[in-house]
Amino acid sequence: MEPLKGENWRHVCVDMQRMFADESPWQVEWAEKILPRIVELTEAAPERTIFTRFITPERPEDMPGRWQDYYRKWWMMTRMHLNPAMLNLVPELARYTPPAQVFDKPAYSPWLDGRLHRHLQADGVTTLAVSGGEADVCVLATVLTGIDLGYRIIILTDAVCSSADPTFDASLYVMGSRFSVQADMVATEEFLDAVG
Repeated sequence: MEPLKGENWRHVCVDMQRMFADESPWQVEWAEKILPRIVELTEAAPERTIFTRFITPERPEDMPGRWQDYYRKWWMMTRMHLNPAMLNLVPELARYTPPAQVFDKPAYSPWLDGRLHRHLQADGVTTLAVSGGEADVCVLATVLTGIDLGYRIIILTDAVCSSADPTFDASLYVMGSRFSVQADMVATEEFLDAVG
């Protein structure tokens, strides 16, 4: 990995929320395993940390197109049925806000409404270190559009998770091989050493 000294970077932690960490139809068992590394990353620079949160609609009809089918399948995760506390960040990370910031999103990608990109551009950010879940869904959406927007992307391989091992492995392989010029695959300790 190229040195990071002097680069303006942010740690983007994707969707480490109670509805994915606690018992629910969307629970990701790996979330608990990667949480200590995400805490370590956040604790090292909370002012450089951005948490995204996946916010489900009140009802399926509040979403466009095929999202309505999605939420008819996952009706129990709509806000009219879900305990609102399940949308919160896990407590181990919520305590860092502020200075860490939170960006809510209605879909897999945090880039759709332009707020995150404008915020990062206003701060002159060039590099994003990405953690969280799921590597084959929301992390992937975060990484791909981040690449399209020109950011240097660092995928923290031991701080991302998924509920499905085969697609987790496949997504890391694709991100690490097909996008190797624009994305680095790095362990947490290596990243922290590079920015320390």
